[in-house]
Amino acid sequence: MKGLVLLLFVGAAWGYRFDFHDDYFSEAFVNYHNSRNDVSWKATTENFKNVPYKGRMNYIKSLCGVKPTPPHMKFPTKDIKVPKDLPDTFDARTQWPNCPSLKEVRDQGACGSCWAFGCVEAATDRLCVQSNGQVNAHLSAEDLTSCCRTCGNGCNGGFLEGAWNYLKRDGIVTGGPYNSKEGCLPYEIKACDHHVVGKLDPCKGDGPTPRCSKHCEAGYNNTFEKDKHHAKTVYAVDGVEKIMTEIMTNGPVEAAFTVYADFPTYKSGVYEHKSGGPLGGHAIKLLGWGNEDGKDYWLVANSWNPDWGDSGFFKILRGRDECGIESNIVAGMMELK
Repeated sequence: MKGLVLLLFVGAAWGYRFDFHDDYFSEAFVNYHNSRNDVSWKATTENFKNVPYKGRMNYIKSLCGVKPTPPHMKFPTKDIKVPKDLPDTFDARTQWPNCPSLKEVRDQGACGSCWAFGCVEAATDRLCVQSNGQVNAHLSAEDLTSCCRTCGNGCNGGFLEGAWNYLKRDGIVTGGPYNSKEGCLPYEIKACDHHVVGKLDPCKGDGPTPRCSKHCEAGYNNTFEKDKHHAKTVYAVDGVEKIMTEIMTNGPVEAAFTVYADFPTYKSGVYEHKSGGPLGGHAIKLLGWGNEDGKDYWLVANSWNPDWGDSGFFKILRGRDECGIESNIVAGMMELK
């Protein structure tokens, strides 16, 4: 105990950066972080509490499934005209109240399929936004994770551009969360308890990618091919104000950023990296922006279920390409049936 107290004292005195992976979930680190004067967010010991402590960081690494995109797969950048009166605050959840998917937080389970979740979440929202609330179909993370052969390696990671190309080329069927019986192809990987003990079974590490199925669930009233939804165009978005304009005009976008060892402990506030090394690339959904206590932020939906962070959402510093989040933005316009 005396050694730990000394470590914290030295850390506070010399700007010590915790470099021992398991320390990030300890009460010592959280107290150290939350006592700092130079941080704009709060950490918690509760996140990932139900994942075995010894393998917690390796488990989180397995969730960070974004692979670097090969140059030949990169999308052209969309030409976007920025209006003169961009609002200081924007939240897609309140802008389009007839689109309930905007308020949802999905759960990728014990699978590195974040690249797929960011795509189907944003595309689901965009179907609703672009149809003026008439289409509320949940696109299937199962279809994309299991069936896209050019996207990467399923639960072992994939490419953002590969996901959107699959949506444009092959289309994606509908499908809700695990055990929902919703849509053509619900998510097969069991939702698990990353965080609060007792609600679900504990997460037990990265599982195998489910086998690709080209058939809808028994009893579903449509065929696999007829159930598909497609993107009409796919593209990259570059530049803070252009990203804002794209979200405000057409709906949320998919983004990727580098997860550092302090991020999984996030609870509230505007995240910026302060401690620890990189764990991997992670894909999420950007759905708005604002300012909190003088810090400009992006509003983001994660896919680690609603028990993580701020009810499944988080804020991250905007305008400084924090953790690379403004350098990896992709989206598309949807075809309406």
